[in-house]
Amino acid sequence: MKTLVLAVIFAAACGETTLFDPMERQPKFKPFSANAFYDDGRAMRVPPAGTVPRERLTDRPEIAQGKDRDGHDVTVIPIPVTSELMSLGRKKFDIHCAACHGLLGDGVSPVAAKMSLRPPPSLLLLHNDSVGHFFEVISQGYGLMPSYAAELDAQDRWAVVLYLRALRRSQAVALAEVPADIQKQLREEPR
Repeated sequence: MKTLVLAVIFAAACGETTLFDPMERQPKFKPFSANAFYDDGRAMRVPPAGTVPRERLTDRPEIAQGKDRDGHDVTVIPIPVTSELMSLGRKKFDIHCAACHGLLGDGVSPVAAKMSLRPPPSLLLLHNDSVGHFFEVISQGYGLMPSYAAELDAQDRWAVVLYLRALRRSQAVALAEVPADIQKQLREEPR
């Protein structure tokens, strides 16, 4: 009998805690339902003229999606490459990517050290992937990595891809190939 009473009390506790669920019972219009308030009789409103969805800010798929018109990954960054874009890429990489992938993109970071089952890869070893592939991974996410499309617009994502390319190339350049003023700066920089 004691067990039955406890079971009934437990079952009652798992049910609704209030008589009415305020979110479910509030006055509202469901999408695609009729609504006499508006002249067109619809509850769902038409977006204002000129509204553009975030993912369609351009009609060029190579910029917005990293794909050409046939759906293949682009192999060349489709926006003008400038030193400002490189600086933007470094800034965005340091903010959004370096925590897991490391400041050098080598996958060595405090966060990566805690990810024993599947650490982030070294971005320096992914030589055969196209720029379109990197853009898509940043946009859609991959494995444990989430999408960064909400945090980075298309230009920011291309800037990060440009910076990744520079990081990869910087790891394979001999110091003698670097301009003299930068060689001096690199020699003086603390390690």
